[in-house]
Amino acid sequence: MDATTNPPAVIDADAFSVSRTISISASPERVWAAITEPELIAKWAGSHATIDRVEVGGSGTWTFEGYGTVPLVIEAIDPPHSISYRWGNMTSPDIDPVVSTVFRFTLVPADGGTQLTVVESGFQNLEDPFSRMEDNRGGWTSELDELVAYLEGSA
Repeated sequence: MDATTNPPAVIDADAFSVSRTISISASPERVWAAITEPELIAKWAGSHATIDRVEVGGSGTWTFEGYGTVPLVIEAIDPPHSISYRWGNMTSPDIDPVVSTVFRFTLVPADGGTQLTVVESGFQNLEDPFSRMEDNRGGWTSELDELVAYLEGSA
């Protein structure tokens, strides 16, 4: 399977969310590591990542080349089934819990691999929410394609 077999991310305008479900030919353990370990996150999402601890309250950053560094904090975790990150914006190292979004990764074993779903919500609290949803729809489509390529060995 390759990145082209997965549908792109979609916007739910009524729920102010962006979501994408993909299939990955990799074990849930490998996918979990790739979405929680900073050195592996940097191999598919952006150019650098930090997380001080993988538990509720753990914090760090994701850096996207050409865009900047985004602060994040872990809001919920159920290893190795799901993790929720809240991220802020590139203009402040602080995360405003009202003016930010949350993205949740959910992993389910499937057909010798993993089904991964990401749902990002909270766009209604942002300036120009529909533009931001469209930007992040494109971002989740391209970044998760990179995750598939990394985990399936074609990156």
